[in-house]
Amino acid sequence: MIDDDVDTTSDDGRDETPNERSDRNWSELMQEFRVLQTGTQIMAGFLLTLPFQQRFAELGPFDHVLYLCLVIFAVLVTLLALAPVMLHRILFGERAKAQLVHAASAILILCLIAASLLFVGIVLFVFDFVVSPTAGIWAGGAVAVLVLLLWTVGPRLLRNARDRAAHASPTTNASKT
Repeated sequence: MIDDDVDTTSDDGRDETPNERSDRNWSELMQEFRVLQTGTQIMAGFLLTLPFQQRFAELGPFDHVLYLCLVIFAVLVTLLALAPVMLHRILFGERAKAQLVHAASAILILCLIAASLLFVGIVLFVFDFVVSPTAGIWAGGAVAVLVLLLWTVGPRLLRNARDRAAHASPTTNASKT
């Protein structure tokens, strides 16, 4: 007998209700946000201390603008990372978990994009100031290439590995994450 509350439309081998799936996905998203918040909070703290350093006055106009852009990205990532918590608190008890999961997933992608730009900018900023503007461009460009590879090649490799495993063992369902 099949329970009507169990999600049988998924092919990932899990017997869970839509509410259980939403709860699991919400927990996974919150853990991903925790990881993101730690790194970006450290970067934001680093950025906020810079104007109080003596050598900050040595920065040229480009570096001042770049610095302010980095502060804006750090604040953007921090606020975006707090948004799902705020949404959850406001909508708590209104049976909107599936919608919260969907919104939090989209917000997390935006956070990761903004954090990627933040890290590229920080490397550009530091190398520009410590070594030279040319070194800053090269170092920032290298990090940008790494980010693009992680966002494009990494998922492609994982999908290919999943597909190869599925073809090698067609009776085993690969877990969706």
